[in-house]
Amino acid sequence: MAMRCAAVLAALFLLVTAPLARAQDVTLMSRDGSVEISGTLLGFDGEFYRVHTIYGELTVDGSGVSCDGPGCPNLTDYVAELTISGAGSMGRVLLPALIEVFAQKSGHEVTRTGMDDDRTQFTLTEAEGGKVAGRFTIRLTNSDEGFADLLADEADIVMSLREVRPAEAKLAQEAGLGDMTGRGRSRVLALDALVPIVAPGNPLRLIGTPDLARVVAGEIDNWAELGGPDAPITVHMRDSRSGIWQAVEDRLLAPVGKSLAATAIRHDSDPELARAVERDPFGIGLASVTEIGNAQQLALSGECGFALAASRKTIKTEDYPLTAPMFLYLPARRLPKLARDFLTFTRSTAAQTVIRRAGFTDQQPEEIDIDSQGNRFANAIARAGNEVGLTELQRLVSVLSGRKRLTTSFRFEAGAARLDAQSRSNVEQLAHALEAGAYDGRALLFVGFSDGDGPAQTNKAIALRRAKVVLAALKQAAETANFDRLEMQVEGFGEALPMACDDSAWGRRVNRRVEVWLR
Repeated sequence: MAMRCAAVLAALFLLVTAPLARAQDVTLMSRDGSVEISGTLLGFDGEFYRVHTIYGELTVDGSGVSCDGPGCPNLTDYVAELTISGAGSMGRVLLPALIEVFAQKSGHEVTRTGMDDDRTQFTLTEAEGGKVAGRFTIRLTNSDEGFADLLADEADIVMSLREVRPAEAKLAQEAGLGDMTGRGRSRVLALDALVPIVAPGNPLRLIGTPDLARVVAGEIDNWAELGGPDAPITVHMRDSRSGIWQAVEDRLLAPVGKSLAATAIRHDSDPELARAVERDPFGIGLASVTEIGNAQQLALSGECGFALAASRKTIKTEDYPLTAPMFLYLPARRLPKLARDFLTFTRSTAAQTVIRRAGFTDQQPEEIDIDSQGNRFANAIARAGNEVGLTELQRLVSVLSGRKRLTTSFRFEAGAARLDAQSRSNVEQLAHALEAGAYDGRALLFVGFSDGDGPAQTNKAIALRRAKVVLAALKQAAETANFDRLEMQVEGFGEALPMACDDSAWGRRVNRRVEVWLR
């Protein structure tokens, strides 16, 4: 908490001092001389000036004005500048790989230069002529400092393993960066997952999510309480600056009001943590699914008998409870064209291939045959009771037969009818696919499901409303799609097809979802 406060205070200080330190005075004059704007130049993207004036921050089309003053850019030798700051697990391998492939596909050569311990610059040069077209700088810090850099005008994009926090969003709004929780301000670049790991010889194969939280908090300190040997549990965790730790804090501990055990051993890197757990017969840790080494992953289970392990499909569908989206946060300002082209590239098929090769789960939608989902339907039958009987399950099978489930799923913020950040990004991604005609001639069915709390009929109605919310958001986002070329409907089945147990907040959240089924 102290580190987060320090990051915010640093951002406030830099927010006040940065314009004086970095920007220079300019005067923009309209071609006919009738309009004059004076202020400090905050940025130029090759097309538009961004100027801090007595009226606030203004964005001015460069084609309609002339620039005078020491801060005016060289229009002939303009170089696109982009700074990306935040989670090191994103910036260490994934972003560099994407930049290098983007450069290759856009006709540029790229040179990597280490600026200091945490900064690397990628210079993009035109293949013909050798002119420098852009400089992309990556700063490896953590999610907290990434947002602080954005607030201080020291970064253009934030890499984050968590959603923007309310205090950060408020500061960003006050700084003129727009609503960071709004449409278009964030996107999910790739997906990771937090997985519990133990030594290869540990007999345990499953752990309940509530029990995992209690272990990490030090409330369960002996393996015998989990069905293992009578031996003390050693908790291994990443250092407090890491994005993995922040994800553990936000997604596992905070929902149940717990904090890390004082006896936990902290590690400076993911490989170091995995090796320590691998060597410790009584150790347990939480790591990225891409960094478990030879340690053994535990599946997450519940009292009702469900068990979910982190796999490519369970992560992509968000069915795995501790899926960790990797966000890019963008302020409400224009970026240079080369930077905008790079962001467009990150959604391409080529970029999804890069993401997979880097070891993360990509965002490319996949279709899952109903025949390969037998376990889900078997669990539904096993849990059927008085409220959800055989008739409703038969209706579910009848409606979904002949269709395939899309891996793109939608979930909502806790206690709200608003889509969560990852689902808002999923809306944008699916909207782009609809606009491109990817599903022309197909029938899309948006199917709402709920947890088992409350009466079944009420849950069914809530699930249907959520499916309608997703469909409405999608139609609003897909502005240029031709909806006459596809069929889009909604359906609600409430608690009829659970993915996890309802005995924990994590399980209930997994069950509250909207799936997309195609025919």
